[in-house]
Amino acid sequence: MSDHAWRKSSYSPDASNCVEVATAPATVLVRDSKTAPGPRLALSPAAWAAFLAHLSK
Repeated sequence: MSDHAWRKSSYSPDASNCVEVATAPATVLVRDSKTAPGPRLALSPAAWAAFLAHLSK
């Protein structure tokens, strides 16, 4: 999964302490920038959209 184009959150306070997101054909991947090689959360596009909708409330 290291070949994905990871994007840092625009809400991150600095470049070393943030959430990063990458998209794959049927998955949205989320990781902590402090542990980039570590675990990743894989969500369906529908679950990711629901999560973002919940955040904007």
